[in-house]
Amino acid sequence: MEKKVLSTDGKEIRSIELSDEVFGREVSDGAIYYAIRNELANMRIGTASTKTRSEVRGSGAKPWSQKGTGRARSGHRRSPVWVGGGTVFGPKPRDYSYTVPKKMKRAAMKSILSMKAKDDSLVVVEDFTVDSGKTKDLSLILRNLTAGERTVMILKDDDAMVKRAGRNIPWLTILSYNRLRAHDLFYGRKLLVLETAVKNLNDFYAGQASKA
Repeated sequence: MEKKVLSTDGKEIRSIELSDEVFGREVSDGAIYYAIRNELANMRIGTASTKTRSEVRGSGAKPWSQKGTGRARSGHRRSPVWVGGGTVFGPKPRDYSYTVPKKMKRAAMKSILSMKAKDDSLVVVEDFTVDSGKTKDLSLILRNLTAGERTVMILKDDDAMVKRAGRNIPWLTILSYNRLRAHDLFYGRKLLVLETAVKNLNDFYAGQASKA
């Protein structure tokens, strides 16, 4: 599959070959679903906590006699049926994270990349950096490539200056080619991929498939 490479001015300058194994494969909806579900579960903090009847403050003495008062029998004031009593089956701190097979993760990433390429939501841009690390300079470049919609940019490496410049752009998410997130890729309206990042993706995912 061929794709036009755009300059930072938004003009076509050359073509690049996209691997069919990465950008032209059949989309697996199941792999995408499980990958996104796994990422969201791993992000949960799981600190919600309630107190049971053994943990709330209150006397353990029996409020009144078991019989003869005309009232309903009661054991102590920490009972869940009393105001200020413990909670029954309430949440406790827990770990929601779990792992999914690596093959499923790779299939999900390749499926999303293929889907974006098929929908023409994927844009290949010549390599650039922002030496100043200023948001203003990065915004001038993005103005020629996207219309301010939810955008994901894939870098060829961990470019600290580009990431620093993009921190204050609310609709922009910046990822490295070897640290993709299915949730961000799937919900991004536009996918900007640096030219060298495309080659890295071809080698990273197609190479792993050949080894498997």
